[in-house]
Amino acid sequence: MIVNPVKVDGDEFRSTVQKALADRGFTEPLWLETTADDAGSAMARRAIDDHVDLVLVAGGDGTVRVVCAELARTAIPVAVLPGGTGNLLARNLGIPLELEEALTVLLDGPERRIDSVRVEGDQLPADRFMVMAGLGLDAAIIDDAPDELKKHLGWAAYVISTLKNLNHPFVRVRITVDDRPPVRRRARTVVIGNVGTLQANIPLLPDAVPDDGLLDLVVLAPRRISHWPRLALGLVIKSWRERHLERFTGRRIEVRADRAVRRQLDGDTVSDGATLVAEVDPSALVVRVP
Repeated sequence: MIVNPVKVDGDEFRSTVQKALADRGFTEPLWLETTADDAGSAMARRAIDDHVDLVLVAGGDGTVRVVCAELARTAIPVAVLPGGTGNLLARNLGIPLELEEALTVLLDGPERRIDSVRVEGDQLPADRFMVMAGLGLDAAIIDDAPDELKKHLGWAAYVISTLKNLNHPFVRVRITVDDRPPVRRRARTVVIGNVGTLQANIPLLPDAVPDDGLLDLVVLAPRRISHWPRLALGLVIKSWRERHLERFTGRRIEVRADRAVRRQLDGDTVSDGATLVAEVDPSALVVRVP
């Protein structure tokens, strides 16, 4: 059990998890907590070294990403217990957000292989993500929704941050998908996704499937605030044609901006930079699903 102690109610959470495991015949779990200096890497490596049968991870999307990055290609199954604000991987896998219900469906549920995504860029060491990576507006939205605000408002904190950043500056980008010729765009944000649904069931990337061996990319480029309502319809209604929204699909996607901008991986901001290079690693992670 790898847990971010900042994100869960310690004693009650531990008691609930241990009872669910004991009821199913599991021995006493190895209980590991993340720290301010390590979001889960060392804990996941300890689980690998101990040849565990199952890793449960509880925390925000950042904790889940770090643990899943280490477990990729190990064949050790991971069960994601939602404990953060976004819980995007859990939502996209259909995992309930309530702890006891999540434990029931995951401990009794089947296993599924899903894709992981290798990512790198300038000032960004080789890493992985499971949900989405982006640069520009989406990273600014995440950066401007502090933990204290999320603690009080939940995912609504992102709504407030979005409104604050509607006039986020454009950035010129060159996008290369697989071996196709590059395209150039003037965008507010560019997001690469392994899954496609945001909070409130907003289908940012409606065709994204976590086990199809493909990546999906969306470019959002509203020129004025008055364009946002139409763009929002383009996000919600797949058939709605919106010229300020464009999508691409491929196995390897490279995005190069004309200057350093804010970037994010699975809801955690990383160092500013001008490049994101993402490549799908098909069926790299074994997850428990309902």
